Amino acid sequence: MRWGPCPAEVAAPALECTTVRVPLDYRKPEGRQLDIAVSRLVSKNPGQRRGVLLTNPGGPGGAGLSHPATLVNPIFPEPLPRSVQDTYDVIGFDPRGVGRSAPVTCDVTPEQIARRNFPYPNDAADVVRDATISKALARQCATSATAWMLPHITTANTARDMDRIRQALGEPKISFLGASYGTYLGAVYTTLFPRRSDRIVLDSNLGPGGYDRTGFRRLALGLEDRFPDFAKFVAANPQYGLGTTPKQVRAKFSELAARLDKAPAQGIDGSLFRGITFDALYVDAGMPGLAAKWQALDTGRPLPPDPVPADADNLISSRHHVVCGDSRWPRSVRSYQRDVAEFRMRYPLIGAAAANITPCAFWPSPIEPRVRITDRGPSNVLMVQNLRDPGTPLAGARELRRAFGDRARMVTADQGGHGAYGLFARNTCANDAVTAFLTTGRRPARDLACAAEAS
Repeated sequence: MRWGPCPAEVAAPALECTTVRVPLDYRKPEGRQLDIAVSRLVSKNPGQRRGVLLTNPGGPGGAGLSHPATLVNPIFPEPLPRSVQDTYDVIGFDPRGVGRSAPVTCDVTPEQIARRNFPYPNDAADVVRDATISKALARQCATSATAWMLPHITTANTARDMDRIRQALGEPKISFLGASYGTYLGAVYTTLFPRRSDRIVLDSNLGPGGYDRTGFRRLALGLEDRFPDFAKFVAANPQYGLGTTPKQVRAKFSELAARLDKAPAQGIDGSLFRGITFDALYVDAGMPGLAAKWQALDTGRPLPPDPVPADADNLISSRHHVVCGDSRWPRSVRSYQRDVAEFRMRYPLIGAAAANITPCAFWPSPIEPRVRITDRGPSNVLMVQNLRDPGTPLAGARELRRAFGDRARMVTADQGGHGAYGLFARNTCANDAVTAFLTTGRRPARDLACAAEAS
């Protein structure tokens, strides 16, 4: 491998980059190839170095080339500890179809970008409307200039790419630190390559089906778990004027959503309001800004525009390639109408959005069966999970824990937000357990529950 400077948009001190050639179709390993962009931060302590730690920040659709530099950046409250940096060369990569690794496109329009992830249907007619929009996006993906890659942009193939990266690095095994969707990627890797897996850390866990229909609908439960933290914050800060009790704050959510459904303000309708609320609650640091947005919408004050990512087309396109290519989704519009009606009642915050139809209903059938996560393999997996995670709720983590059996231990932290280890996560008990596993291999003898800590 020949390492050199990284592209300007991901350049960071000591970060170096290269590419690794992988097959487009692993059933035809000598056929068409893709270049996977790979980065590394080399251990500064060769005497302590154990091997390589591959990383993934989540997604799907998330670029990972700059992730090693992000993990060690001191601007975050909890960067990757020096002991972990000394133990490994920290490896990042853009998954196939993403960023610098043969990026896919669906020719996504500005109007489609503006819909964001969570279009919220208020009735059965809205589901029919969303089905038409979803069908159009699926058709765009299937007819774009990168449609030849469409069947092969899957989690299983990305896991196979990880093993090609391992081979290129000359390592007998790899350790892994994956967050959010990265937990499913790590679970698939260690299932396909159990004897090539060293120490596997899965932070903020999807269920064993990844972002399948069940995983996507669980987002409704995730916000219900997480919202009380925000309601408590707002109630304790009366300057926002949004309620002085958690019950009043929840009522204000319903009031604002209904008002914006009828009369959007500053380009924000009820659907977008719900999505903004969901996104902001991934970290506690997002709460003051979210409360200020609610206040502005409630009082008619102007809001600063939300920036549109420069790579929005690739973000949306690659996410749909993976989510829709990993598993089969229902194709009946009527079944989504039934689910939406049920979830609107069961999970009032965003239930209808989580149950709504997506382009996956119109996607070609996957070309290989989904990888089944089991308990076969070494006991080298440590899961870490917040109790109140909106994006990957505890229910999915518990299901993955059961699927792994004795292969895994799980550390739960009594805190909210998405991400239980490092960066914004401040639970010392959970952070120390993960760091000890990565640096020494010691796992808790049994699942560990970490109590809440004072903020």
